[in-house]
Amino acid sequence: MVFILGFNFPESRLVKSAIQSFYGVGPQHTQRLMAKLYIHDTARVGTLADKQVLDLTAELSNMTIENDLRRKVQDNIKRLRDMGAYRGRRHAMQMPVRGQRTRTQTATAGKLNRVERFG
Repeated sequence: MVFILGFNFPESRLVKSAIQSFYGVGPQHTQRLMAKLYIHDTARVGTLADKQVLDLTAELSNMTIENDLRRKVQDNIKRLRDMGAYRGRRHAMQMPVRGQRTRTQTATAGKLNRVERFG
């Protein structure tokens, strides 16, 4: 098991998928990060040297990911609601925010807009 930024990853897991498992880190960020640290695309977590693991942890700690990013998104939605903006009202009513149709198919919007509703 390799410990990266508070999470244990099995040694057989790909570095690419391990980095992408963090909230807020997608494929493009992962590709740039791996290129910066000279890590091959098919490298496994167990094959990384200690220095590479430390560098990876340092780079990830400089990024806004996981709880910090979730809190930032919640604060932005709360700001929109407090301001009384249209988007904030749509979030509060659990309706589509970005102009999707509401005559049918609003169930998905209700699920997605629940980000910070009851917390």
